[in-house]
Amino acid sequence: MFHGKINGRHAVIYIITMLILMVLLPYVCIRLFPALIKDVPGAPYDGEIPKTIRLYLTEEDKYETIPFETYIQGVVASEMPASFEYEALKAQAVASRTYALGRIHAGTEICDSVHCQVYRSDNIDPKVKKAVKETKGQVLLYKGKLASHALYFASSAGPTENSQDVFSGTYAYLVSVDSSYEPGATHKKEKETMTVSAFAEKLKDTFPEKDFGTIRKSNIKIKSRSQGGRVATIKVGNETLSGSEIRTALGLYSARFQISFTGTKQITFTTAGSGHGVGMSQYGAHGLAVKGKTYQQILSHYYQGTSVSR
Repeated sequence: MFHGKINGRHAVIYIITMLILMVLLPYVCIRLFPALIKDVPGAPYDGEIPKTIRLYLTEEDKYETIPFETYIQGVVASEMPASFEYEALKAQAVASRTYALGRIHAGTEICDSVHCQVYRSDNIDPKVKKAVKETKGQVLLYKGKLASHALYFASSAGPTENSQDVFSGTYAYLVSVDSSYEPGATHKKEKETMTVSAFAEKLKDTFPEKDFGTIRKSNIKIKSRSQGGRVATIKVGNETLSGSEIRTALGLYSARFQISFTGTKQITFTTAGSGHGVGMSQYGAHGLAVKGKTYQQILSHYYQGTSVSR
């Protein structure tokens, strides 16, 4: 047994040391070594699909309760063109149903805007209605649990992204895969040109807490890219930003971009693809369907290791 006395200074040092070990060290490890983050587990799935869904209508500023499968019809009709291949529409139906159910299990509010999934009730094509009906009740599962984050986006223009390279969570089924088959994808080599001073102003307005210093051509440089080919980090003045932050600040279609300059005063961002790049490329799903792939095969490609529930 220890009979000595612990003075105040030693107590303070002890408390600080424990805080570092218990709080700061894990945080630093996660930031520096994201590969060490364990896969985020999915929600338990018991086969139950709700009959209705409580939906927040943003423009009307009110809630409405509608049949769950009617909601999925409106989402598919709004998120994917009805002209797309039938198997692609079925893949979208399963992904949208899974994503919605994931939000319900998480107790998260569901709205009709891009913040959740776009929903409209006035544009449901018979082809879409049939695709939803034929997949009724089907969701994506990963190791027997709901693949709650069944994310999707418009077009990839190359490989998709690992979830941890774009968002905070690591999901084993959201990994970079090939998506080179995107017939008719609309977003290709789109240019956004502005003066360097206008670019600097937009960044300072978006990130007022950062100290960029004087931004000029000589201190704007892409430093690294993700596995999927999008900008991971870019040096701007005294700060380093992610490609996603640049995309948000400038309203770019994608973080898959190149930069070029005209003289020293003008900068051009040339983007490819549209969306965050994680999960299923909708144009890619259409392309796979054109090649004769089923909706199950499309989903298993974009959401690795998943299966469609029976």
